[in-house]
Amino acid sequence: MEKSFSIPISRRSFMKLAGLAAAGAVLGGADTPRAKAAAPVTPSADFGDAELPVLYDVDVCVVGGGSAGTAAAVSAARKGMKTVLVEQGIALGGLQTLGCVFPCMPTFADGSDTPYITDLNRRMEGQGVSPSLGFETDTYYGGGRGQYEAEYLSLVYDEMCEEAGVEVLYGATLVGAITEAERIAACVVQTIEGLAKIQAKVFIDGTGDALLSRFAGIPAEKGSEKNGRNQPMSLRFEMGGIDVGKVYHFFTKELKDDWTKGKFAQIVEEALKQKKAPFLEFAKWKKNEEFFKSGVADGELTEDDILYIQAFTIRSKPGVMSMNCPEMPPLSFSSTGAISKSKSASFGRKMMRRLASFFVHNLPGFEKAYISREASLVGVRESWRIRGKYDLEADDYIKARRFPDAVCRTAYPIDIHDVKLDLFEKLKKGQYYEIPYRALVTNELANLIVAGRCASGSFAAQASFRIQPTCMSMGEAAGIAAAWGVRHGIDVNAVRWEQIPKSERSYVSEG
Repeated sequence: MEKSFSIPISRRSFMKLAGLAAAGAVLGGADTPRAKAAAPVTPSADFGDAELPVLYDVDVCVVGGGSAGTAAAVSAARKGMKTVLVEQGIALGGLQTLGCVFPCMPTFADGSDTPYITDLNRRMEGQGVSPSLGFETDTYYGGGRGQYEAEYLSLVYDEMCEEAGVEVLYGATLVGAITEAERIAACVVQTIEGLAKIQAKVFIDGTGDALLSRFAGIPAEKGSEKNGRNQPMSLRFEMGGIDVGKVYHFFTKELKDDWTKGKFAQIVEEALKQKKAPFLEFAKWKKNEEFFKSGVADGELTEDDILYIQAFTIRSKPGVMSMNCPEMPPLSFSSTGAISKSKSASFGRKMMRRLASFFVHNLPGFEKAYISREASLVGVRESWRIRGKYDLEADDYIKARRFPDAVCRTAYPIDIHDVKLDLFEKLKKGQYYEIPYRALVTNELANLIVAGRCASGSFAAQASFRIQPTCMSMGEAAGIAAAWGVRHGIDVNAVRWEQIPKSERSYVSEG
């Protein structure tokens, strides 16, 4: 089986918006009060008196079957909770599967893999597609690093839910929430049968867009506190029929980029001789930028097309590469505007076709290549974020803060694609910060937990905790806390994570 080969072919910062000093004002920190990011009240209908059929009456209802929501549902069900997982598509995993986001970014923190992730990785290995990318030569990439291959991952998620006893409701779109006495009494979904409601003791918002929370009246923010813009969206795709070895040799031999040096280069060459392609991460290559700029000069590409170009091989698909691009310009499109987000899909598809055509006509190894798959979800990095009991800030990352009620750890950098990427210095090897349980719950609703990229935090903080392994660990903790609250008669926004027995927790802070 082909191992993985990554080609971040070219990467430039999107906009030259501000210098380092100005960026501090843009992004804010815990020591400096920040302005709230604007977010209007989400329009919704009052379903309180509506006579709707009850599809489910359960202990725990999880809305959103992405990386966080699936982890939450499985974890709650494993603790004996009657659980339903609501998903608008027909596969679990969200961007991991439907969005073609195969590379799982590293937490850069050893010991960050919580039990759910360990189990998931073991199951993927059983499918013959281990997420491990062989970073034995570079232990700085601690925790989380991997590649989850979509067709296998969606199957594994189905199996995990079935084994745990999770009821998965596919093809159901959330359209509202019914609240009573500071609790969510039911969520309302649109199904093939029409409108229906799901009643539960605890609700977990895994929508990624905080939609359940917003329908229930929870305060939320969107975009940068300074300019209101969301992070740019992507529309990923796959290309097949590629001679991966030829691509590799073009960049290293013809363009003479020297990113592979010493022993690492020897490992690469040996793998290619064995018709394998080890996972590689290329640095910023000036020569590559010149190569793609030539496409702009010739009219084959636009400036927007080459702002971010990156690709990875898929180990279970020889000759296929996953394109981590294009990225739609943030000045033109917003992930929080219905019309804008819709237009971004068509715009991204045109970008995709231009890139694919340029690769075929100009990039050795792509002569016989073709588009083999388009993502069925626009890739959203950031949209809405709740305001919870604790609001994570950039300062929590910078100062590597720990919390007694921490549910996971990460050192993934503050990765903002809309401004210069060197605004915040990366944590040193061995450093990490933690996500407190309080960032997953609110003061307003007693039976709501929020997990994933829409947890409570500033624009900058979210740019760090939004990655797949951190979202999965947040979801896992949400499921455990929901079960603990139901079993002991405690409102989940009053649960003290640190008081749950260590043997019951998925993560215990080292202080």
